Amino acid sequence: MTNLRLFQSFCMVFICALLVAAPAFSQERLSVTATTANIRTGPGTSYDKAWQAEKNYPVVVVEKKDGWVKFKDYEGDEGWIYGALVSATSTVIVKKTRVNVRSGPGTNHPVVFEAEKGVPFEVIKNDGDWLQIKHADGDTGWIYRPLVW
Repeated sequence: MTNLRLFQSFCMVFICALLVAAPAFSQERLSVTATTANIRTGPGTSYDKAWQAEKNYPVVVVEKKDGWVKFKDYEGDEGWIYGALVSATSTVIVKKTRVNVRSGPGTNHPVVFEAEKGVPFEVIKNDGDWLQIKHADGDTGWIYRPLVW
């Protein structure tokens, strides 16, 4: 009987731990689909415009309300965006000051252009620690995964 109670206690603790950890694993990630989208201080056009985000800007959903999405971005900033302006397209954003974008997946490939912190890209393909990316203006290349969010 003691072993059964110990097992039941273990199961309850395990289930509680899973329920607490679940939100960390189930964060919905979306990206801006409009060329430019207004980010607001609340869920509606009556709220102030805080800033603008460009196409492919990735966000993590914090809350949804009345067709609006509250999010956090790569710097931890929060804002609200109209839900029709985001989708589940896989995107990343440069988190380092300046990075090389290469013609192939590896440092042995030549640099085709550089990207600065805050520049978002759509992810086309994965190859290990390398991502094939495409900017909204059509530029494509490969970037090292640890350099982006």
